[in-house]
Amino acid sequence: MIFLEYPKCTTCKKAKKWLEEHNVSFTDRDIKLDNPTAEELKTWYTRSDMPLKKFFNTSGNLYKELGLKDKLPTMSEEEQLDLLATDGMLVKRPLIITEEFVLIGFKEQEWEDKLG
Repeated sequence: MIFLEYPKCTTCKKAKKWLEEHNVSFTDRDIKLDNPTAEELKTWYTRSDMPLKKFFNTSGNLYKELGLKDKLPTMSEEEQLDLLATDGMLVKRPLIITEEFVLIGFKEQEWEDKLG
């Protein structure tokens, strides 16, 4: 299982603490230093059964600076994946990636259901 996080993010810190307290083993990956590739993102997006928009960090500064709220609806799936792959700060975090499922963001009950 891969845990993608931005170490300075308070939600990511809470999520990591939850994983450690529940003895869930994971491989830690800094989303800023090791940004997901477009291929990885496509795989995860397909596995997640969620809309691609859920993978965007819509509250992030970069998302707002690029005006993505207005641009995303007109972009193709491939364009969106390529854009996400340009900067880890565009990607919603934390992310949990397993062979069976993908969790986006930290919702304790959802994590308990899937990982607890």
